[in-house]
Amino acid sequence: MTKITQKDINDAVWKACDTFRGSIDPSVYKDYVLTMLFLKYLSDVHDDKMEGYLKKYNGNVERAKRAMQHERFIVPEHSHFKYLYDHRNEANIGELINIALTDLEEANREKLYSEDGAGIFQNIDFNSSKLGEPKDKNQRLKTLLIDFNSEKLDLRPSHLGGADIIGGAYEFLIANFAGDAGKKAGEFFTPAEVSTLLAKLTKSKPGSRICDPTCGSGSLLIKAGMEVGSDNFSLYGQEANGSTWALAVMNMFLHGFDNATIRWGDTIRNPKLKEGDALMKFDTVVANPPFSLDKWGKVEDKDGEKTTVSYDPESDKYNRFWRGVPPKSKGDWAFISHMIETLNEQGKAGVVVPHGVLFRGSSEGKIRQKTIEENLLEAVIGLPANLFFGTGIPAAIMVFNKQKSSKHVLFIDASKHYESAKNQNKLRASDIEHIVNTYRDFTAGKLKPGVAEEKYSYVATFEEIQENDFNLNIPRYVDTFEEEAEVDIAAVQKEIDSLVAELKMVQQEMDKYLKELLK
Repeated sequence: MTKITQKDINDAVWKACDTFRGSIDPSVYKDYVLTMLFLKYLSDVHDDKMEGYLKKYNGNVERAKRAMQHERFIVPEHSHFKYLYDHRNEANIGELINIALTDLEEANREKLYSEDGAGIFQNIDFNSSKLGEPKDKNQRLKTLLIDFNSEKLDLRPSHLGGADIIGGAYEFLIANFAGDAGKKAGEFFTPAEVSTLLAKLTKSKPGSRICDPTCGSGSLLIKAGMEVGSDNFSLYGQEANGSTWALAVMNMFLHGFDNATIRWGDTIRNPKLKEGDALMKFDTVVANPPFSLDKWGKVEDKDGEKTTVSYDPESDKYNRFWRGVPPKSKGDWAFISHMIETLNEQGKAGVVVPHGVLFRGSSEGKIRQKTIEENLLEAVIGLPANLFFGTGIPAAIMVFNKQKSSKHVLFIDASKHYESAKNQNKLRASDIEHIVNTYRDFTAGKLKPGVAEEKYSYVATFEEIQENDFNLNIPRYVDTFEEEAEVDIAAVQKEIDSLVAELKMVQQEMDKYLKELLK
């Protein structure tokens, strides 16, 4: 039997999206396709295991069923993909899928419910008018079930060429949806190359606790885990958007990270990753938070004349903003402050930020100054423009480290190092390697203060940054100025003379033709 490859699965799931293309927005239909992929995977794994037990117990169905009760997931009969496929022509197929998902959640409460009692399928409705009029909706759902019933989407582990193919297909879909979804995409996906770079810069040791406080669909968190090089790590995430949180939970299971803790809620106003009353501490924190988030902080609830403040960063009970409260229209330093406060004594954080974070003044300037004075900032890396979905602005990565080896800060200007693609620029493997090697040389103490590599990297001393009023704007440190070649005046004059002579000849030719025409 031929094993299914990553490409086979990717092509088949991408084809399954044709059902919705052109009539429903990708930011809406992505949740339906990804949920169906998850359901199909659980059903196929169930069948594979059942077959194994039937062989083991010589066809004794009762014994096999009893053994199945101890498996990773319990799949009730009417929650199984095959049941839904067999009922694909029913007039209430949307409702049947909803019931299947609700009962699947119930049968696996430990795994598919958050600690707050929210089920992962509660934000998705296969009976919704978003999928069109009843007749169109039924046709779409029927086609979706037929597409997922394809031989190419046989997701039984015994049939797949590698353990991580399902996770790979899920990531492939999310990346492609991000490409289609424009502005809305940045909310749930960090481009794979940026995730890889962040994961390598913050490379965790075996045994690490790794967290992403704004985890989106979980891809960056998974990359950070895979960078450890062993299975000995634990993953934690929090996501504010309910649908995206559900994608992250499914993503963890599809990659086999069954013990990941992914919580739903606003990380700033309601951090959920806690031990007792204190914030949980991590070895590694990585994030690509929303850029310059407006209204991130204070919440005032008005009820007639009465106003109650349900959250105020000034009186944050975890004291995350003791360095200062960021401006209410720009939440960047709020997320950075949260990340730093959740690092343990050996911890390291890597965060994607817009460039304004590096040089804006007032309260942001004060917070930035304090983190530099505490010797937490280790590196500032400028990235190429147009790397991210939904925004062309260039971003930077800041690395904070509780265990810095010196008081120096590394600056890298990688903005000119990329591959230009049609809609988006991409970091190549060589670009990532260049950044990571430079950073590792710096942390190993191999780079002295001053220019490390012409027009690329610079090691700044604390005093230098202090002289610059704690402004971290990369061009202040990495000089990328290109001198223009000297102009050869004589050669230019010669060229002008020749052009004038040529113009004179053309003028004469035109006069000649005009005279001909006027005869």
